[in-house]
Amino acid sequence: MATPTPSRSTTHLVHDTFSAVAEQYAVSMVHAQGEDLPVIQRLAALTGTEQVLDAGCGPGPVSQLLAPAAARVTAVDLSEPMLERARRTAAERSLTNIEFHRGNLADLPWPDASFDLIVSRYAAHHWPDPQAVVTELARLLSPSGRLLLVDVMAAPDPLLDTFLNALEILRDPSHVRDHSQAQWRAICQEAGLVAVPEFSWNLRLEFDPWVARIQTPKPRVAALRELLDGASAEVRQAFRIEDDHSFTVPGAIVSARPV
Repeated sequence: MATPTPSRSTTHLVHDTFSAVAEQYAVSMVHAQGEDLPVIQRLAALTGTEQVLDAGCGPGPVSQLLAPAAARVTAVDLSEPMLERARRTAAERSLTNIEFHRGNLADLPWPDASFDLIVSRYAAHHWPDPQAVVTELARLLSPSGRLLLVDVMAAPDPLLDTFLNALEILRDPSHVRDHSQAQWRAICQEAGLVAVPEFSWNLRLEFDPWVARIQTPKPRVAALRELLDGASAEVRQAFRIEDDHSFTVPGAIVSARPV
C-alpha cells in the first residue's frame, strides 16, 4: 500500500502557495490598485518620522505606498519570492527606506513598541491563529500607534458567511477564514486594542483572473462555477453574482489602537 503523503501545516501551505504566484500578485489589479489604498494613506497620516510595519506585505503595494512619507517601512512576509518581487519594485522606484524580512507574524523579532503604524492588507484570512498574530502586532505597537487591518469581511448572516468561506477555500486551500468586522473587534479587544471600522467598500472579483491568479486547479474551478450557479436568490443578490461567475464581496478597513 502506498505511503500517504504527509499533510503540510497551514503556514507551509501559505508559503508554498504564494511563493509560486508572486508575479501574478504583483500585477493583480485587486492588489496593486483599490479604493482602500488612498484611505490607508489618509489614515496613516505619516509625517516622516514614523516606523511602519507592513505585515504580510506580498509584492509590496502598501510598503511602496507609505515609504515616501515614513522614516522606515519594515515589510514582512512568509514567502521569499514575494519579498524578492517587492525588493525589485522598491529598487525600480528608488525606495531605499524599506527593509525586508521573512518571518511568521505570530513570532516577530523586534522589541515591544517598535512601530508607530502597522498595516496588514489581504493577509489576515490566511492566519491559522488570528488571535496570536493580533496579540503579537499589539505588542509591537507604540502606545500611540495604530493597526490598520484591511481584508474581505464575512457577513454576520451565517448563510452568507458560509458561502463566502466555501468559495475562498475551494479556490485556495491556504485560506483559513474571512472573519466579520465584529469578530475582528473581539480579537483586537482580547489583544488589548480598541477597534473601530474606518472604511467599507464593495470589491468586484472578476472570476477568470481570480482563479488564474492563485492557479486554482481545473476541477476546483469547475466546482466553484457549480457553487456559484447553484446559489440561492439571497446569495446571488448579496454577492451580485454575474453570468460569467464574477461576483462582489465586502471589504473593510478596521483601525485598532492600544487601550
